[in-house]
Amino acid sequence: MNRSTIPYAFAALIIAISSTGCSSMSRNTVTGAGIGGVAGAVITGGSPTGAAVGAVVGGVIGNEIDKKK
Repeated sequence: MNRSTIPYAFAALIIAISSTGCSSMSRNTVTGAGIGGVAGAVITGGSPTGAAVGAVVGGVIGNEIDKKK
């Protein structure tokens, strides 16, 4: 992990910790967005656009996972 992705990883950690009191759908959505944002940033070399796109895609996937249960 290079230095430009550390803030994204820290932000994802804060989001994951703050979602502990949420419903499972909200928690899955927030967790998916955090993981997707970090993954998008890493894949694109720290691009904010890549992080945003990854967060959106991850949030949608996290939201859909709970609907299938």
